[in-house]
Amino acid sequence: MAQVLEFKLPDLGEGLTEAEIVRWLVAVGDVVAIDQPVVEVETAKAMVEVPCPYGGVVTARYGEEGTELPVGAPLLTVAVGGTGAPEELAEAAPGAAPTVGETAAESAVSSEYSGNVLVGYGTAGPAARRRRVRHESHAVAKAPAPAPVAAPAAVAAPAPVVEAVPGHDGPVPVISPLVRKLARDRGLDLREVRGSGPEGLILRADVELAIAALERPAAAPTPAAAPSSVAVSAAAPSAAVATAGERVPLRGVRGAVADKLSRSRTEIPDATCWVDADATELMAARAAMNAAGGPKISLLALLARICVHALARFPELNSTVDMAAREIVRLPAVHLGFAAQTPRGLVVPVVKDAGTRTAESLTAEFARLTEAARESALTPADLTGGTFTLNNYGVFGVDGSTPIINHPEAAMLGVGRIIPKPWVHQGELAVRQVVQLSLTFDHRVCDGGTAGGFLRYVADCVEQPAVLLRTL
Repeated sequence: MAQVLEFKLPDLGEGLTEAEIVRWLVAVGDVVAIDQPVVEVETAKAMVEVPCPYGGVVTARYGEEGTELPVGAPLLTVAVGGTGAPEELAEAAPGAAPTVGETAAESAVSSEYSGNVLVGYGTAGPAARRRRVRHESHAVAKAPAPAPVAAPAAVAAPAPVVEAVPGHDGPVPVISPLVRKLARDRGLDLREVRGSGPEGLILRADVELAIAALERPAAAPTPAAAPSSVAVSAAAPSAAVATAGERVPLRGVRGAVADKLSRSRTEIPDATCWVDADATELMAARAAMNAAGGPKISLLALLARICVHALARFPELNSTVDMAAREIVRLPAVHLGFAAQTPRGLVVPVVKDAGTRTAESLTAEFARLTEAARESALTPADLTGGTFTLNNYGVFGVDGSTPIINHPEAAMLGVGRIIPKPWVHQGELAVRQVVQLSLTFDHRVCDGGTAGGFLRYVADCVEQPAVLLRTL
């Protein structure tokens, strides 16, 4: 006899508390294998395919594409341990009465469960199963629970409705700190919002709908209506769009970037210095390396090697600030982030232990991470843990920039385009390959002398790559 197991949205790691369903990979009635990807979700850091730890028949899906779910919310249910016959699926559907064979189905769980939730992250074991209790007496009335979509036909879930509700005491049913912050920043009382998530959980979409409704132009008040009795309906967003232009939700990667950049600007007292450098010799050195045979060396890899050596001389810039302890934490290893533009927006993949890598190794790792970024295949581990960022905005055809530091790092080196310019070389005017370098740094970790020394050393290495031979 089949037993229904509920698969919940797992903890995707790195402190993520919610994810948006991008695409379902299975339908109700499909047979899934252990660890088969069943849904593609987008978090604030990456696009992830979530594998199901159970093997069996999908009996229900929770949430349509575009729905945002908190960690721990049900994703789908799977009937395991049975033959997959229609009568078994009907009995195993959510809300069905337990049968005598349910105890026997318990033994099938271990063989139908993998122990994995996200490949590469791991879990502690199978999700706890609720034991259904048989009620012998029918005299006690029980409120029917809303049933999810059951096999064999899938029914689209209704759109969530957010409406103002009377204020209540006690804890507000919301998990995500981002949802709390969004409501606090916009002056929205969460006690007045009805959640559309499991057990009334308030999701980000609920808060966004409530804010959009409250910000739309108010109609002329009537004597019988009080401000606290205004209802917020699901039609509010369309009304807001009609009167206030297009509204694009800040969520997923775009929302994460907005939050991080805003935090950086708020918390970090940054300053920027810049210098022009003659990159002719560096370009010639790269051409000579690639002409010698073997894997091609990228310009970004050479710049990364220069950054690593500069950070060894000026370790203040490879640090972070712990304001709670009022300490500057100098980090022992260089994990180098680099800005990459993708169809999903700006991401900053991280090359771990960049200080121990050769130019060939750096070239290969930059290529791997860039390709993964374009394919939306970066994992949260690929996007976190950076200690210093290299931003090559020259690929956009611009000379200079004052970038925002990637919080909680302390500095970012920007590299503009390399173009022919008039330059005084060996006392004569010549056309040379010139690049503008800029360093944005956290003024709490160092003064201008340290930042200027770092940038000058980088420029010297760009102009005379032989300087690096002293550290080989």
